[in-house]
Order: sequence, then structure tokens, then C-alpha cells
Amino acid sequence: MSFLTKLIQAIAFVPSIVTAVKNCFQDHSGSEKKNAAMSFLQGALSMADAVSSKQIVDEVTFRNGLSKIVDGTVECLNASVWAKPQMSVPITGTALTQ
Repeated sequence: MSFLTKLIQAIAFVPSIVTAVKNCFQDHSGSEKKNAAMSFLQGALSMADAVSSKQIVDEVTFRNGLSKIVDGTVECLNASVWAKPQMSVPITGTALTQ
């Protein structure tokens, strides 16, 4: 599998990774959650192997790009229904409340 294919597949899993980290690390800081998400993502990409085989030529810039992907995903998820508490609508005046 080419590195580009692996990168695209890993990016597709970022929302799932972010959600899993959020659920598993509820009591941790945002930076700790981000570090955990980055660790999972880098592991999924076998980043160390990609650096050593020269598929990633600038590791720092690559990590910064992954960091922006995680930040953007969190920002999108926080702006969506995913982050909003479910509102319950009270039922009044029916047989259920009497």
C-alpha cells in the first residue's frame, strides 16, 4: 500500500479517533487529549517507518500538518450536533404527565 493511500485512510479515521479519545480521556486536559489523538494517528500511519524510508522528508512539518487536521476535526465536531447536549422536550398536558 502506498504511503498516500495510507495517509488518506488515516485521515478518514480522525473523527473516530477524536471521539474515542474524548470518551476515554474525559478528565484530561485538551492538550493531553490532542497528544493521545496524535499518537494514535502517527501509529496508524507507521510514521517512524515512513520517516526512515524517506516517504516523509520533513517530519516536523508533517507533524504540524497532522496537528492541524486534528484541530480542524475537533473544531468541526464542536460546532456540530456531536458536541451539543441533547435537549429533552417536556411533554405536558398529556396522559403521560398526569
